[in-house]
Amino acid sequence: MSTLAFNHEEISARELKPRLYELDGISREAVEAHYKLYQGYVAKRNEILGKLGQVDLASANQVYSEIRALKTDLSFAIGGIKNHEVYFEHLGGDGGDPDGAFAQLVERDFGSVAAWRADLKATGMAGRGWAWTAYDWDEGKLFNYLGDTQNTYPIWNATPLVALDVYEHAYFLDYQTDRASYIDAFFANMDWVTVNDWVNRYQVPLR
Repeated sequence: MSTLAFNHEEISARELKPRLYELDGISREAVEAHYKLYQGYVAKRNEILGKLGQVDLASANQVYSEIRALKTDLSFAIGGIKNHEVYFEHLGGDGGDPDGAFAQLVERDFGSVAAWRADLKATGMAGRGWAWTAYDWDEGKLFNYLGDTQNTYPIWNATPLVALDVYEHAYFLDYQTDRASYIDAFFANMDWVTVNDWVNRYQVPLR
């Protein structure tokens, strides 16, 4: 027995903003290599959904089965897409301390911008893949979450507002093993206008 994969449609990788090729401390070569990885996630998402349309559901097994392998890898591909779309979209700014609505949230939930920045950097140093600042709708607060791969430690009902990629592919061309300096460069290129737009669009409460 086979099934359609919920009438899926193929998607295309989003184009990068031109200013992402002129970041301070993150080279064009690093951005181009990083973007190719993102394009690969998009291609694999499309490929896997196509294969799920032909999978034999009766053969499902938790030790090994085609549907298990496809659905596990689909979560990795989709995680790679979503994480990188946040990452690329909020880079290309002037960096510095956040302002506006996001700064209000940070000061409310971390006590200060400096405390939030130190916590996110430490989370990025401790993680193997990602660190996110997300608004948890159940807690009603921001929190810095850690993820070791594209599809581990998901926090349901939390909206990421900052996505820090700490996989080696994000920084090795420019910094080799000096992840801390890459994280500093990440902060220096943040576009707080975009982050504040997300806060407003998602109607994150400021009180």
